[in-house]
Amino acid sequence: MSAAALLTLSGAAFAQVLAAAPPTSTELAGNSISQFPHFEYVRAINEGSTITLGIDPGVFPSLLGKTGDLYVCKSQSIAGWNANPTLNDVTAAVETHTFLVPDIQFNRIVVDGGTLSGGSGLTLGVPFDVIIDLNQNGKLDSKDFIDGYDNTEAGCYVVHDLAAPGPLPVTEVIYDLSPAAFDEQDLYYPTLLTAVKRMPLIIISHGNGHNYQWYDHIGYHMASYGYVVMSHANNTGPGVNFAATTTLSNTEDFLSNLGTIAGGVLQGRIDVQKITWLGHSRGGEGVVIAYDRLIDGTYVPQNFKPGYIQLISSIAPTDFLTLPDTDPHGVNYHLWTGGADSDVNGCASCNLCQTFHLHDRAQEFRQSISLHGVGHGDFHDGGGNPFATGPCLVGTPDTHKIMKGYFRPLVDRYVKKNIPAKDYLTRQWESFRPIGAPVLNPCVTVDLMYRDGKVKGKFIVDDYQSNPSINLASSGFAVFTTASAVTEGDLDDNNSNFTDLATDPMNGMTVNGFGADDSAGVVMEWVGDANYIWVPPLGLDITKWETISFRACQVTRDVLTTGTLGDLTFDFTLVDSSGTISRINIGAFGGGVEEPYQRTGCGVGAGWANEFETIRIPIDAFAYSGTGINLNKITRLGMEFGPSHGSARGRIGVDDVELLID
Repeated sequence: MSAAALLTLSGAAFAQVLAAAPPTSTELAGNSISQFPHFEYVRAINEGSTITLGIDPGVFPSLLGKTGDLYVCKSQSIAGWNANPTLNDVTAAVETHTFLVPDIQFNRIVVDGGTLSGGSGLTLGVPFDVIIDLNQNGKLDSKDFIDGYDNTEAGCYVVHDLAAPGPLPVTEVIYDLSPAAFDEQDLYYPTLLTAVKRMPLIIISHGNGHNYQWYDHIGYHMASYGYVVMSHANNTGPGVNFAATTTLSNTEDFLSNLGTIAGGVLQGRIDVQKITWLGHSRGGEGVVIAYDRLIDGTYVPQNFKPGYIQLISSIAPTDFLTLPDTDPHGVNYHLWTGGADSDVNGCASCNLCQTFHLHDRAQEFRQSISLHGVGHGDFHDGGGNPFATGPCLVGTPDTHKIMKGYFRPLVDRYVKKNIPAKDYLTRQWESFRPIGAPVLNPCVTVDLMYRDGKVKGKFIVDDYQSNPSINLASSGFAVFTTASAVTEGDLDDNNSNFTDLATDPMNGMTVNGFGADDSAGVVMEWVGDANYIWVPPLGLDITKWETISFRACQVTRDVLTTGTLGDLTFDFTLVDSSGTISRINIGAFGGGVEEPYQRTGCGVGAGWANEFETIRIPIDAFAYSGTGINLNKITRLGMEFGPSHGSARGRIGVDDVELLID
């Protein structure tokens, strides 16, 4: 049907046409980037940043030679668009663009210059849909392209300053539930209770020598966005088992006394099925032990169930008990760790001080935030000794800005199933971070590690848990490499320090503990061009997935790391059955693999434990700009190193190479 004919239809008739022949649904909203693939599609866009529409007519030939009007509209469900397909642009103007060249570089158009508000309410992100009105009739129809024609996701979300206080005033109440020890509690909740119907609950369990009143920065911040936060006295002195008991008893006691706490104002207002446990130091291990007891059935709660714990977040946790007691099982798990921590210090000589053990035991969604220059005491607000040692210390105020900016999307992601929150956990700090992040502090370095849980369609290319030969991946794919010193094994430094020794190929690795821990990976190095390639035995239709994900780190104190301190980059490469090659540099989306924090001690030299960060690459992007690659018939995939592909030399560790449906 022609555009002229469509314009004569009534609203109801137009809706029938749209429902019968929907528009093309594809990603459009994102950011231009300076190198191939020249564009990144995103969900979260910080308030004040531009929204760019990008599309490759080489992928969508129907666009070539056509002119379309470009809209940013308030997001609607599919039913909403079908009922009301009129396009109402919310930006300063409707842009018009002619798609003349089959290359995404020439089809990147700013559709909002940063004018849209991220809102000031309790929801993280204001949703918008982005549309190409290809027949220029001012309505969404089958000729058009839309990012957001979906019942669960918008095209993009504009997000306000996540480190800024929320819209709700907060009441703080400190009380003691009984004469018994360790049931003192510090409570934060929205003063205007009518603003929120049922509120998720955050329980905070402090560390040894800490105080339950030292978490105002978390309590006030999260309560101002509609959460209830309770921080309790924690029995950490006798050990982490006692801390776990205190977390369980205080969670129970709080829920069973809602009729009297704060005059009973929270009775019936807690969403008990949405609980987050946040622990610090011994409390950070204690919350994991507490959850393990729930799963093992050695503790049977009366007022909540194990499945009500949606997220556990540990700040600089100890690992006294190891497996099987410190097992996060299938709960969503998050880790905060400070590179300058002089208490839970992360040295190879102190297994109980290595914070990443708990992270790697987690079986569901897991993520970590590593902060160079941050000490053990910087994470609370009790003042005193920050227990920080090393160069370029960040300090407590800026640490708290980072914590508030990331803790909100972290909790919203798992408790409220918020869509744009995931971007803050997966996109590299160098190119994307909360607005309130302390970017002017030159000491701030943030590494993000993220792994999807048991999601539909995930395919593990190599997690190094089986087939220990360097020539065979855990998936059964053959592995070919021209890199040097390639070693597979447990990700555990096998001596008591970080001194660079030829006898310790896993130097600086601290994600694997001892005993039943089994995290494994590969290390390799290069001087000049080299590669590390997986070969599917029957070829691979990689279009079944959307994202390539892996985690990587630089190896501490190795001469190939210390010789050129800075982000390390290389290409991830696909080759199809005809020999066509497409490469995307891991630095294209901002940053690369960070060098270790340059702290001394724990042996000879400078450089602390190896910090993994996750690299995620969209699969469709390999076909942009006329590369000609056939993503249905991939015969090689892997990494290419050296001066032709990024950093001229380096030594890295790699793990968890996965293909994902995001």
